[in-house]
Formats: sequence, structure tokens, C-alpha cells
Amino acid sequence: MPSPEKTLHTVEDILSLPEGVRAELIDGQIYYLTSPGTGHQRIAFRLAKLIDDYISGNDGPCEVFTAPSAVFLSEENLNYLEPDVFVVCDPDKVDESGCHGSPDLVIEVVSPGTRRTDFLIKLFKYRSAGVREYWIIDTHHQLVHVYRFKPDDYDTYTFQDQVPVGIFKDLTIDFTFFQRYL
Repeated sequence: MPSPEKTLHTVEDILSLPEGVRAELIDGQIYYLTSPGTGHQRIAFRLAKLIDDYISGNDGPCEVFTAPSAVFLSEENLNYLEPDVFVVCDPDKVDESGCHGSPDLVIEVVSPGTRRTDFLIKLFKYRSAGVREYWIIDTHHQLVHVYRFKPDDYDTYTFQDQVPVGIFKDLTIDFTFFQRYL
């Protein structure tokens, strides 16, 4: 949920929040985050592991990161996000503070309080920032929404499907496995 004030905030405002307070910054607006539940975390962890295993097995240059790792989408200091899972294939974008620029793949697991932000605000932000692929995993409806921005394509899958990871030519993820976490 966004903060009620209309003041433009910067990354420094996010970094100066009290310890334990989680928030993201999108176009200068702070969005406070609640702690995800265990089902959410299990799905995010397992996805990160499956993708990391694929990258490791193929000697790929990409790296997988999970929240609370930071993504700084632009240099204007008004965007700081913590996607549940993201993949960066350009090692020059990554330093100790996080990813500077667009990840290649971003995955968000929807929580009740993040539905509007994930489906509207982040979708637009990731597309305009140059993210190649954005997944929204909706556990409530057991759907996986896949937006491939390069090329511009959209598909919806169920938790009964094999979901192809578009940034890799031969990786699919079997979502029937994730039903155990619902």
C-alpha cells in the first residue's frame, strides 16, 4: 500500500527507514510492504532454486536473486524495488548494493496487499524500464501471468501447466509442484 503523502521520496528515504520496516519506492512514492507468508516464501525460494539450478547446469552468465535484494531501476534515485525473485544476465549491473538497471526476469508472488501494485504499477514500471520478462504468480487463483516485453507477448498459465521461461530457450517450470504450498 502506498504512503498517503504526495511528497517525492528518494532511495535515501527508503534506506533510512527503521530496521525491520520494508518498503519499495516507485517513481518517488513509497509502498510499504508486509512480511510474506510461508507459502509465498516457499514458492519464491523454489522458483529461485529451479532457475539457479538451470543456470548452473548450463554455465550461464545469469544470476538469481531474491528479496530483499534491491533493484534500482533508474539513475534518477526515485525507484527501489525488492522483487520476490529476479534474474540478471549482465554482471556489470550487479554490485553489493543490488541490481542497477533492468533485470532480465522479474517474478512477483502476489500477496493480498500487493495485488494492485503488482498487476498495475509494477507491470507498467518494469515494462517501461526494459525488463524482458515479468511473471505475476497469483496463488489465490492458481494462475501464472507471464508478460514477455521483448517481444511484446502475454500468456496466462494455471498451476496445472508447464510454464516456459522465455529468457532461456529450453527451461520450463512445472507448476503442479507448487500446489502443495496452497
